[in-house]
Amino acid sequence: MELLQDLLNFFRTGFNEVNAVQGLIIALVAAVLLPNLARIPMFVVAATLVHLVVDTLLPVLTGRSPLVLPQVLELPFWRYVAVLLAGYLVVILILALLKRVLLRR
Repeated sequence: MELLQDLLNFFRTGFNEVNAVQGLIIALVAAVLLPNLARIPMFVVAATLVHLVVDTLLPVLTGRSPLVLPQVLELPFWRYVAVLLAGYLVVILILALLKRVLLRR
């Protein structure tokens, strides 16, 4: 039971991480482009990569800081990636199901 609670907390953390303007825009575009639910793993990975690129480049493009590459050899970076993957899985799945229900033909 404790393992299930830890898993739910992990997905909640991911949902909260994606539940911001940047994450919701990325997830909305991914859900609109998603042709069917069988392709969701590919779209989740793509959305996560887009999120990481935007996180890295946005401060540079706005002139707030120089380019700083992510610490890909550190465990906190990969935990952040895993949290984003879980969050995008939840959000894209919800948006894709809403799209399917609302645009039923």
